[in-house]
Amino acid sequence: MTLYYSLVFLLLVAEMALFMLLIVPLPFTIRRKMFNFISESPLIAKLQYGMKITFIFILILFIDSVNRVYRVQVELAESNKQQGGAAVLGHERMEVQARKFYSQRNMYLCGFTLFLSLILNRTYTMILDVLRLEEKVKKYEGDSKVGGKDSDKLANAGGAGEIGRLKNELAKKDRDIETLKKQAEGLSREYNNIGDKLTPEDATPKKDR
Repeated sequence: MTLYYSLVFLLLVAEMALFMLLIVPLPFTIRRKMFNFISESPLIAKLQYGMKITFIFILILFIDSVNRVYRVQVELAESNKQQGGAAVLGHERMEVQARKFYSQRNMYLCGFTLFLSLILNRTYTMILDVLRLEEKVKKYEGDSKVGGKDSDKLANAGGAGEIGRLKNELAKKDRDIETLKKQAEGLSREYNNIGDKLTPEDATPKKDR
């Protein structure tokens, strides 16, 4: 195995270890601190940027390995035709089979590495969403252990006093509605009083002179 494919294999092992770390059941506080560190560490951010470039090179290796597998298959088919339908014998067959094996191995190695990177990205996003939901549920239930800077870092939206703030806003709107109702009733009474004063004079028929 060449050096770059050896590095790809080490990266695949590291991805499997990271995936196991993500799915291991840990206490809520430890998991929250771990994800806060991952999301805020500048070193992790630089590492993620470097990994994106690395996966681009792995994608190129994957395309090259697929091309090699295809060429070996075509070469093997042409050799069989030249032999009149008989299989290639001797060292030629061993050489072609070895090339086919190495090409398929490299293709599977690069393919699984890319596929696992997508799984890791999606798993990280889903776990982060679950942690935010658990944080909100614990706050709504009045858990005193939940809160502080870690909570603000984990979920930018929604704070510990969100329900109280919404209740205060709702009560304020109710008071405004009651005030508007009282003003409307006062205006209606004033309108009726003015109408009662003006109606008798306007309704009196004028005598013809």
